[in-house]
Amino acid sequence: MRFALLLSVAAMSLTMPGFAAGETVATDAAVKLDYPKTRKTNVVDEQFGVEVADPYRWLEDDVRVNLEVADWVKAQNAVTENYLDTLPGKEVLAARMKKLFDYERFGLPEKAGGHYFFTKNDGLQNQSVLYVRKGLSGKDRVLIDPNAWAKDGATALDIWVPSKNGRLLAYAIQDGGSDWRTIRVLDTRTGKPLADEIKWAKFTNISWVGNEGFLYSRFAEPTEGAAFQQLNYNQTVYFHKIGTQQSDDQVVYATPDRPVLGHAAEVTQDGKWALLTSSAGTDEKYELNIIPLGKKREWKAQPLVTGLEHDWQLVDGVGSKLWFVTNKDAPKLKVVSVDLGAKSLSFTNVIPERAETLTRAQIVGDRMILSYIKDAASMALMTDLAGKPVQQIALNAIGTASGFSGRPGDSETFYGFSSFNQPGAVYRFDSKTGKSTPFALPKLSFNPVNFVVDQIFYPSKDGTKIPMFIVHKKGLDMSKGAPTLLYGYGGFNISQTPSYSATRMAWIQSGGVFALANLRGGGEYGKPWHDAGRLMNKQNVFDDFAAAGEYLISKGISSKGKLAIEGRSNGGLLVGAAVNQRPDLFAAGHAAVGVMDMVRFDRFTAGRYWVDDYGYPNKEADFKMQMSYSPYHNIKTGVDYPAVIVSTADTDDRVVPGHSFKYISALQAAKTGGKPKIIRIETRAGHGSGKPTDKLIEEYSDIYAFLAKWTGLELTE
Repeated sequence: MRFALLLSVAAMSLTMPGFAAGETVATDAAVKLDYPKTRKTNVVDEQFGVEVADPYRWLEDDVRVNLEVADWVKAQNAVTENYLDTLPGKEVLAARMKKLFDYERFGLPEKAGGHYFFTKNDGLQNQSVLYVRKGLSGKDRVLIDPNAWAKDGATALDIWVPSKNGRLLAYAIQDGGSDWRTIRVLDTRTGKPLADEIKWAKFTNISWVGNEGFLYSRFAEPTEGAAFQQLNYNQTVYFHKIGTQQSDDQVVYATPDRPVLGHAAEVTQDGKWALLTSSAGTDEKYELNIIPLGKKREWKAQPLVTGLEHDWQLVDGVGSKLWFVTNKDAPKLKVVSVDLGAKSLSFTNVIPERAETLTRAQIVGDRMILSYIKDAASMALMTDLAGKPVQQIALNAIGTASGFSGRPGDSETFYGFSSFNQPGAVYRFDSKTGKSTPFALPKLSFNPVNFVVDQIFYPSKDGTKIPMFIVHKKGLDMSKGAPTLLYGYGGFNISQTPSYSATRMAWIQSGGVFALANLRGGGEYGKPWHDAGRLMNKQNVFDDFAAAGEYLISKGISSKGKLAIEGRSNGGLLVGAAVNQRPDLFAAGHAAVGVMDMVRFDRFTAGRYWVDDYGYPNKEADFKMQMSYSPYHNIKTGVDYPAVIVSTADTDDRVVPGHSFKYISALQAAKTGGKPKIIRIETRAGHGSGKPTDKLIEEYSDIYAFLAKWTGLELTE
């Protein structure tokens, strides 16, 4: 269930904890909203001579632990549902989204022991089902159907990896959207789970060592009641031998003297080496240790790269030779190799840096497939293992190619391709012949050629050219500016590339324009682009976003009063900051699971990792920069704001919901005009992954109906 309690739109008093008895709640006269009167406290911290008020800190508490917070959530959800139920066209959007989701879609196949493992969703299943097929033309057999795991569909199959011979499969279970995982194992011949069970895995790979067991990463079991808020320290790599208890798992690698480090393990396809990659935050700055995998399991790690200075991505290994993608002396990345059998270890350049940004390299057969981003769209090249060019892989459209996983000695691989108007298609690629053939093509309820995908470049405040994709129906009348949804992220070296979204397509089919701005802070142009939008340069991201909105209006694509903005996570921060800095520019905003308190983000779960992008609140220069844009601390009272809808979830242990709870409370308390400021709080959901299809449809028909209302988008059949 999402919401239960309904409140009257008339002014009323609330006597539950967290609300002042006998007080009349604040009223938004323009839409007759009665916001709950959230209790304020006199909490003030002094940092570097600055008094930082935090009157809603009590809302940081876990909703499962603090009943006052739970009652506040019920009251806020009641106001939100009551308002959303008045919006015209919500059912139209839901029906449109349901139709757009209703197509058979496949995940990328993984081959092991002559079998192909892949996920498939019939269309409206809440969770995709894992199938296995013997040979390319064999019959599909259900291996794992997570739809039977929970009545609400909120328990999901996360990562899954078959053993080398394909007889066993290790898989991770995600419950309620949390980052915590439980790892199980099943026999692929019978489909029956084994007794093996691993708890408290998080931010982990599953890497098989032969067929006897696998490497994984986990944290210690959290203290009671703190699973969704406790900071994550001392991640450890373990080896689990099939048929044993978790308590018998062997410690492979840990750094108790450096508890901030996280560790991930990978095994080369030939099974000769285990690579341990360590990091301290979100920056691609890694240390590497290598373990030779002989017959004895001694787990003696040997240093390969010391110092957290550069990005290192394992491509694969053949014998004693390993290949890596790195940004050492190459901001847009290159491929190097190292011979672990040599007397002295040194890296040799194999494929030099190009003008495009290298994102991944894979060995398939006796070829290397290189994935690049060129102006935020995918391109792929193939070379031999010495780096000699062989061919460019034709993609034929602006979009995103993913996959190309393979192994030395086997020329077969698979990749997916999607774009704003093209749901994911899966292709089989032969690196020997250079030919692609369809593996699974979606059957659509619309014709992609009826939609326009354009890319433009606009100037930001400082003159930097920023790419932006613009998508709309062919022939759309934009003579008076169309209702437009502008999306942005701008952080953590994450590139925003063209991809299909059924919820966004519903907006576009309804006559709206969708725009995606490739803001600085992302990875579209390598390390320099990332650096230009983080730490002391974070304001560039907000300037880029505002400039995108100004461009859309100046070119007549949108117009004043018709422009909405949206962002998730770091993008939720972006929306909060943009609304504070330019309330005049936007008609509405959706801030999803956002980081809203920039001086306390590092105190919860994974928040401490984010200092690489945001800086340290306990360092004066960083603190002053953070306070200059922190959404929670920069709300302007006495200024007309856009309509704002905030969304979060009670089990979000990535960006804890307290960020959104405090932000919306401050926004509702301020005098920001007559447009609504509401929050939608999902139950048994987390930061986004694993969310069932029916919840996605329900959530986004609510949110896009809200944005349509305040941008003038008419939602008709």
